[in-house]
Amino acid sequence: MRVRGPGGDRPGGCRKGSSVKQTESGERIRAFDVVRRIPRRRAVFGGSPRPAPGASGWLLPAFLAAWLLGGVPALAASQPTHLFKVATIAPQGSTWMTLMEELDRRVREETGGEVGFRFYPGGQHGSDLDVLRKMRSGQLQGGGISGVGLGEIEPSLRILELPFMFNNMDEVAQGHHALDAVLAERVRQRGLHLLGWADVGFVYLYSQEPLRTVSDLRKQKVWLWQGDPLAQRLLKEAGVSPVPLDITDVLISLQTGIVNTVYVTPYGCLSLQWFSRVKHMVDLPLTYANGAVVLDAQAYDRLSASQQETLSRLAAEIFARLNEATRKQNEESIAVLRDARIQVDQADPAAVAEFVEIGRRVWQGLVGELYDQELLDRLTGALAEMRSAQGGVQGGAR
Repeated sequence: MRVRGPGGDRPGGCRKGSSVKQTESGERIRAFDVVRRIPRRRAVFGGSPRPAPGASGWLLPAFLAAWLLGGVPALAASQPTHLFKVATIAPQGSTWMTLMEELDRRVREETGGEVGFRFYPGGQHGSDLDVLRKMRSGQLQGGGISGVGLGEIEPSLRILELPFMFNNMDEVAQGHHALDAVLAERVRQRGLHLLGWADVGFVYLYSQEPLRTVSDLRKQKVWLWQGDPLAQRLLKEAGVSPVPLDITDVLISLQTGIVNTVYVTPYGCLSLQWFSRVKHMVDLPLTYANGAVVLDAQAYDRLSASQQETLSRLAAEIFARLNEATRKQNEESIAVLRDARIQVDQADPAAVAEFVEIGRRVWQGLVGELYDQELLDRLTGALAEMRSAQGGVQGGAR
């Protein structure tokens, strides 16, 4: 359980190969123009998926960019005693990178230049697996990792991306409250320190045909993000025979008819230009996709107690702001999708119940494979208690 800008303009006209769609008013718009209609927000990590080759998961992304060190010149000019080299698929200029550069600047300021970061954006160091391998070798001391990559570190982290588990952001927060301490300790046991969670957002189905029932879904050519065990298990339980592809192959596959149904966050649908090849969005979130920044535990432990406190405090603030920006960007993207004449369909109530039941089978089926029963019970118990107190729904759908 990984969003980018669509690229630059060609001087004097439309970019070569760009997709065009017509709005309700008859105005013709291009894919990269649609993304610009989001009110003055930069791309957020996890929102726009164009991942580096080999990356996989609910999460989306990969950009080519060079890192420009920000911060106070006097501090930036000298090498910190404790320098964390961190690779990410987030692009330079994104909200993710802007906030991480702020984190670097403020950490340097508050530690007198003793602690700092050097970020490598845009997938410069390859996929999640490449980054994790380089962390083990000491070439890197950190990474911005997708949900699927986190599962490679510690499989139980994928529990926060289970399908139809969460109804809304309050429930996502409750899930983190119930499990974060346990999951952080498990990451520690793998030799890493969990610095902060980076949200990607709710993932939805998009198709060229209306999808009001599970039966409708079974009739479609559904893309499967190659290598993602959660998506694979969900589609299998739903009786769908998917088409496994790397995310970089999805747009051309939509254009040629190899697939006609995909899943992604709203911003991802825009930035990957998939919106130009689909007509319908199902207003039923499949899952909530996550990412995180992890650091090498030995490198982190070399910090003094005061330095650790400073880093943790500033990281908590920065990641809270990042996650809020991601949520707002996805909300804005739904309005832009409507403007691009994407029909947002309500799922049939009976289909919602069927999807939720399928999700429950996935939850239980992955016990012993990704996580233990106790962890699942802790999560579902915390959500049930919250829903009961609020008098809300008890299933995994809104």
